[in-house]
Amino acid sequence: MSSSNSSKQQTYSSRQSVQGKDNGQSGSLGKPADYVYFDRNLSGFSEEAMTRAKSAQLKMEHYYKVAVDSAIERNTRRVDLERRLQSETMMSEERKNRQLQQLGKKESTFLRLKRTKLGLDDFRTVKVIGKGAFGEVRLVQKIDTGKIYAMKLLKKDEMLKKDQLAHVRAERDVLAESDSPWVVQLFYSFQDPSHLYLIMEFLPGGDLMTMLIKYDTFSEDVTRFYLAECVLAIEAVHNLGFIHRDIKPDNILIDKDGHIKLSDFGLSTGFHKQHDSSYYQRLLESGSNASPHGPVQSSRNSVMVNSINLTMTNKDQIATWKANRRKLAYSTVGTPDYIAPEIFSQKGYGKECDWWSLGTIMFECLVGYPPFCSENTHETYQKIMQWQRYLAFPEDVHLSREAEDLIRRLITSDDKRLPVEQIKRHHFFYGVDWDVIRRIDAPFVPSLRSITDTSYFPTDELDQVSDIPVVDPNAASKDLAFLGYTFKRFSTTAPAF
Repeated sequence: MSSSNSSKQQTYSSRQSVQGKDNGQSGSLGKPADYVYFDRNLSGFSEEAMTRAKSAQLKMEHYYKVAVDSAIERNTRRVDLERRLQSETMMSEERKNRQLQQLGKKESTFLRLKRTKLGLDDFRTVKVIGKGAFGEVRLVQKIDTGKIYAMKLLKKDEMLKKDQLAHVRAERDVLAESDSPWVVQLFYSFQDPSHLYLIMEFLPGGDLMTMLIKYDTFSEDVTRFYLAECVLAIEAVHNLGFIHRDIKPDNILIDKDGHIKLSDFGLSTGFHKQHDSSYYQRLLESGSNASPHGPVQSSRNSVMVNSINLTMTNKDQIATWKANRRKLAYSTVGTPDYIAPEIFSQKGYGKECDWWSLGTIMFECLVGYPPFCSENTHETYQKIMQWQRYLAFPEDVHLSREAEDLIRRLITSDDKRLPVEQIKRHHFFYGVDWDVIRRIDAPFVPSLRSITDTSYFPTDELDQVSDIPVVDPNAASKDLAFLGYTFKRFSTTAPAF
């Protein structure tokens, strides 16, 4: 017998002897005389063994959690369909049975899909359409189906180095939980040793920032349309139990019909959490140029808007600010122009911070630049913190009383900011039919030449890359930090393209 085994046997014997003395006799508690008490001391195991054991534990727990959750979801879908069919009194039993059988086939197909391991080689890169601090966005085509998606790649190293793990997980969770028409739909997520991948629907109309750079300002009718859709989109995120925290024109995407959807939920959080604001402090390390005031003509008729017309303004400084604004979108710094003051204060905040952001976007749509933009981010931060002093409407911009009033009721202290129901009832939104707005004609509809048209994205400013990113062969140890990231959506419908 080895020395280690001998030592363990002595331990067991001594514990058994002590137990016998305590009880008076071994059988007093119903245990046999030769019962062995194991010493659950982990001090003898190496750090590597403990790490491997913990990894195995987490993976097993996750495996069974996913299996149980999937079974519950399948049963819920079956019960929901059965209840709907029971209420269909005019439908024949044969047709009801066919629908139940169709659901069974879809469930079987989905189970096969979940067992299939997706990877980068299942997609062909068409073009890089966006870059950020931690990765890039590509237009891709799934090789087996030919369907078009937007693929967001995130570098694990950068995520861990910049302490962004909670942020990237928040984005994946929001997209996975949402089936709202106001949120970009996530179809798949997966990972390899170096990268995380989000496979989302491709929205070919670009983003609101690109439109603002191109058109300078919008009329009040056009602004009303986009603001109303943003209200419904933000409300949908709040109803999921999340705060977006990063509402800005860059994250408001335009679909093929000209309607908006929210994207980029990397800074979103649940209502019960408070952010440490360390991310936002990095916003103060780099600057952006200020812009002077710019004129705009506004009109107010109804939500049925005319097409957008380019406002012919000749403002060199506005153009300079907007050029720098584009650069900030690609940097690790970003822009603080749309961030509510309570987020910077580190004293906690609620969903009201998203309505402040909406107010700054409304100001930019009507005036041509955000209300607190400055030559650098530190000055912008100072203006936001002293918003009572710096919020001003330029004299040469003529806004309706309703528009100015709504801006002032959004860009205000969080305890006075309008909640969503009062926003919807505000006079600025008079004439908006909130239930059908997504079905009316948008003021701008992308003119697309093909399903892979990227003309509404500034791809000329981006470096194009090969199909396959560089994979770090030594990155396998990082996988545990991203356990549970994989996702496949159960859907009866195909993506837009």
